[in-house]
Amino acid sequence: MKRLLLFAVCVGFAPLIYAQGLQGAWSTMGSDDAGSEVEHVITFTNGFFSEAIFEKADGKFVGTKGGEYSLSDGTIDLTFEFSTQNPEMVGQTQSHSYSIANDVLDLHDMKWTRVDDGTPGDLFGAWLISGRKRDGEIVKRDTSGPRKTMKILSGTRFQWIAYNTETKEFMGTGGGTYTTVNGTYTENIGFFSRDDSRVGASLEFNYELIDGDWHHSGLSSKGDPIYEIWSLRKQ
Repeated sequence: MKRLLLFAVCVGFAPLIYAQGLQGAWSTMGSDDAGSEVEHVITFTNGFFSEAIFEKADGKFVGTKGGEYSLSDGTIDLTFEFSTQNPEMVGQTQSHSYSIANDVLDLHDMKWTRVDDGTPGDLFGAWLISGRKRDGEIVKRDTSGPRKTMKILSGTRFQWIAYNTETKEFMGTGGGTYTTVNGTYTENIGFFSRDDSRVGASLEFNYELIDGDWHHSGLSSKGDPIYEIWSLRKQ
C-alpha cells in the first residue's frame, strides 16, 4: 500500500518536475540565408514563453514568436499569441516532444543549451503592464484585452513584446540581459526591433515589488521619465 501511494505521489509530481526543469532561458545558434550567425533565445516562465531571434554579431532583429505553453508526458503544447515571421500562427497550437538532459533541451529538432534556470532574478516571470503614474496618480490599465504589452524574464534574460492577439498585429520588441541589485534594475539591450542603434546600451531603473506588482521607474530609452506598474500574468 505504501509503495502504491509513493508511486502515485511521484506520478503526480512528474509534470511539476518537468515544468521546473524547463523554466528559464535557453539558447541555440543557427544561420540566415546570407550565412550570418543567428542566435535563438527561448524563455519559459510559468505557462508562458517567448523566442527571440537576432544576429549574433550586431543584434540585428530577425524575428520573435511566443504565447502560452502546457506540458504533458514529455510533450509541450505551444499556443501562439504573436509571430513576426508567420502571423497566421497566432491562435494555433503546436505539439512537440521534448527532453532535457545535462542542461540541453531537445525541442523541435533543435538542441538548446541552458542559459539559466530562472534564478537569480527577482523578477522571474511573465508580466503585463497594468498601470502608469501620471501627475502623481496611478492610472490602472485593463490587462484582459487582446492588446498586450508583455515583459518576460528568466533569471538573466528579458524580452518585452507589444502585440494584438485579435488582429495578429505586432508592434515591437526588445530584449537582452538584465540584473537586479539593491533596488536597481539594469537592462543591457541585445536586440531592438525598432532601432538597431540602441543595441549595446544599458539602462538603469528603480524597481520595487509592492503587493506582488512590479513598480518600475526611471528614464526610457528616449530619455523620458517613466513610472510603470507591471502585474504577473495569470492568463
